Amino acid sequence: MDRRAFLFAASGLTAAALTPEAVYAAAANSAPDWLLATGDIEADLSPQPMTLIRGRAPEGLAGTLYRNGPAKFRRPGGNATHWFDGDGLMRSFRVQDGQARLAGRFVDTPKRRADTAAKAVITPGFGTRGLPGAHIGDNDDANAANTSVIAVGGELWALWEAGSPFVMDRESLATIGPKAFSPDLAHMPFTAHPRIEPTGRIWNLGQNGKQCIVWRIAPTGELEKAEVIELPRASYIHDFTATDRHLVIVLQPWIQDHFQLPYAASLTWRPELATQVLVLDKDDLTKRRVFELPAFFFFHLGDAWADKAGSIHFDACIDPDAGFAATGATAILTGQYTKGPPPRLVLISLGADGLATMTPSGGTGEFPRADARFAGSARRYTTHSDVRSEAKPLFQGVAVTDWQTQTTQRFDYGAHQAAEELLFTPRPGANEEFDGWLIGTTLNLKARATELHVFDARHVAHGPVASWRARAALPVGFHGAFVKAA
Repeated sequence: MDRRAFLFAASGLTAAALTPEAVYAAAANSAPDWLLATGDIEADLSPQPMTLIRGRAPEGLAGTLYRNGPAKFRRPGGNATHWFDGDGLMRSFRVQDGQARLAGRFVDTPKRRADTAAKAVITPGFGTRGLPGAHIGDNDDANAANTSVIAVGGELWALWEAGSPFVMDRESLATIGPKAFSPDLAHMPFTAHPRIEPTGRIWNLGQNGKQCIVWRIAPTGELEKAEVIELPRASYIHDFTATDRHLVIVLQPWIQDHFQLPYAASLTWRPELATQVLVLDKDDLTKRRVFELPAFFFFHLGDAWADKAGSIHFDACIDPDAGFAATGATAILTGQYTKGPPPRLVLISLGADGLATMTPSGGTGEFPRADARFAGSARRYTTHSDVRSEAKPLFQGVAVTDWQTQTTQRFDYGAHQAAEELLFTPRPGANEEFDGWLIGTTLNLKARATELHVFDARHVAHGPVASWRARAALPVGFHGAFVKAA
């Protein structure tokens, strides 16, 4: 393994060190209400109670919802110019004895320290070029630790796309530091969407162009194996999926055909190349199959499963192209949004005969999640964000799609809400799929406050059974993990 080949390339940094293009000059009285979703948090949030505003907490629900997302974009000497490049803020929503409490703490990364000292966003990122003075010695010097979070053993890991997990204390949210699985694998890419088997074993990818590390991590967090494979193309990979026996890597036609900073500038949309799906045998990564689908862009996939005939199925939230990732997520930091259709929820099937198909659900969707106890095996339910006006870049509702009956039930919070991801947690003693609760957050744009909601997972259309409101308005985050109380 050539470790240096996987490290964040610093070449070209001086040439790419330009003044930020975006100017945050929208006046408060003319900016759209949803600009609050990319607002700045200036300091950590000490633990504070949330106010119950609807219903009551279900009996038996106790634990912590951890959520991660960017929350600091703007500094006096220069700003981040892409939504994905803000400093990661870990939030905890603790539910115990019918009460909820909120806390938040920034991940203490070298990037955040360097940008704070410079009073400017000097560090390059996914869509931010950076400024003179940035020092990039390895991947983790640019690591924003702002995308996702998983609980592993007794640790909490804040995840990014191209660097190490950052370990944080579960109680205080203090940053312990980057996770090195071994000295020779320090600072290597570890994407933000690992796949976790019901046993707790973790599979993940770490990409550098057409090369990819396949990580296999024990439930305790120790490395079991890291193997380098060659991909058919240098596609942008934000997420992948897995069955009990296979890894499923969707290679969309957003291709890295050269290197420059920011990273997004290295990618070219090539729809004529279509979309490829690479299926690998978990026990022998040299055993592979490749399927082909029409060109589409995606960020997120649902859990995959194989049926008795050997066909593999998984859900995906797809767009016609990479426009939002390339330019849209830059524009929204200034309150600008080009109207467009939301992503569509589809079911992708990879047949044992080598043919691949896509079946539309008939609805929109993002952030697909399922009952983690059934990860990799046959299942019927997906929860996802839903209901989005073409006039806004944010979802305002949630849904559960039943793939067996081909039906979807929805709940619309209202146009004044920005809906975030929902996670499933089972009722004590429950064994059936989706017998439990969905827990997640919204940003109430009218009240200018973050809210925590709990739904009965099988009756989402009835609305939350309990809701709490915080005193703080936190920017919209990306992904989370719910950890049941011991």
